Amino acid sequence: MSGFLSQLLNGLQYGLLLFLIASGLTLIFGVLGIINLAHGSLFMIGAYLAFLVTKATGSLWFALPVGIGAGLVIGAVLERVLFRYFYDREHLDQVLVTFALILIFEEMRSLVVGNDFYSVPVPAALDFSIPITAGFSYAAYRFFVIGACLVLAAALITWIERTNMGAVIRAAAEKPEMVDILGLDARRVHLTVFAVGTALAVTAGGLAAPLTSVYPNMGDGMLIISFVVVVIGGLGSVSGAFFAALLIGLIDTLGKAYGQAFAGSGLGNIIAACASMAVYILMVIVLLFRPAGLFGRRA
Repeated sequence: MSGFLSQLLNGLQYGLLLFLIASGLTLIFGVLGIINLAHGSLFMIGAYLAFLVTKATGSLWFALPVGIGAGLVIGAVLERVLFRYFYDREHLDQVLVTFALILIFEEMRSLVVGNDFYSVPVPAALDFSIPITAGFSYAAYRFFVIGACLVLAAALITWIERTNMGAVIRAAAEKPEMVDILGLDARRVHLTVFAVGTALAVTAGGLAAPLTSVYPNMGDGMLIISFVVVVIGGLGSVSGAFFAALLIGLIDTLGKAYGQAFAGSGLGNIIAACASMAVYILMVIVLLFRPAGLFGRRA
């Protein structure tokens, strides 16, 4: 029972981190039409920023707000200097330029911090475990990550669903031409969406840094699974990304944790393989029967 509770909480925490990354990805893709393959690199940048700031100051509490601010600035600069020229370009052009960004970010990372693996210490105030049952306790920092992600998710969804800017962003995601027809400032919408989307990915990297090693190319896997979230949740839907990320986090964590229990025989190995690939199987099913995603708007 304690093992199941542990994996359940791990899946929840993983899903919420996925949401921070995927929500920015779905906004940028849905509103701006940009296929940003470098989005995973922004997650990596957030983790390395957490490492560098924590090393310099001795506390992760300084690193998290620095990451949010840095993410907003990086996103704004990238949008103004580069991506604004690619909104009307072919998707192949976008893929090529964002792949080039991945190489640039990796080379810059190598020059600044090298290619070693680093660890970021958990803040002393959260370096303990909270008892859940008589035989099971869970790390306080992991609970903090869950709580921080929930707060950010609530703030983002409220902003998208309850504010005038959010209404414009939703309209732009569903019908981009509406922004120009209504005489709205498209430049402001584009800049805001890209800056916020970038900040979310960088923040996710900062929160995840103490949970895993900080290492080169650490954002690649998160990018792939984040695209799965976008496909299942529905393009441009932040609420869809939230529920899809939770679903995928739980399925992926539980599938990998318990799938290997079936290994050992022919049929068992097939079951184990399917369990480890469960999220991708789910994505294929959604694409077959609901191409717009579970929360996406049907054509």
